[in-house]
Amino acid sequence: MIHMKVQGLTIDPATNNPILILQELTGERTLPIWIGLLEATAIASELEKVSFSRPMTHDLAINLITHLGRKILKVEVTALKDNTFYALLHLQDDQGVTTVDSRPSDAIALALRADAPILVAEEVLTAAAASPARGQAKGDKEWKDLLESMDPDDFGKYKM
Repeated sequence: MIHMKVQGLTIDPATNNPILILQELTGERTLPIWIGLLEATAIASELEKVSFSRPMTHDLAINLITHLGRKILKVEVTALKDNTFYALLHLQDDQGVTTVDSRPSDAIALALRADAPILVAEEVLTAAAASPARGQAKGDKEWKDLLESMDPDDFGKYKM
């Protein structure tokens, strides 16, 4: 598993859909994951440390996990099949570790709130690099150039 971090959010210029960009902690590889607007909002609000008067869905989920005596140990993006990413939440309690199937966008929104590591299987990085995700595959340098060329205000498009 490769330890990654959220590099940022951007917009697919062809579809206007949000893209979550993960970057390898100790390297240059990136992984784009097309996500929904609500999940992008949840991720952006946590990245920007926006607080709301009432808990949003992912905040509620963290509260429930904590109330049930568990914590998020880590999040793993485990597979890429037919342009769909798969992820697991690893929850720890006194009895051990339990895994829960999740969409990567939800798992990452929770990992950010729980300060849990985000890991990606090497096979996922290989498959994503070899197969154009929704026809928009880019090399690491292209993603870096795209992110660097964007206006910082572009990352605030997901405010509630």
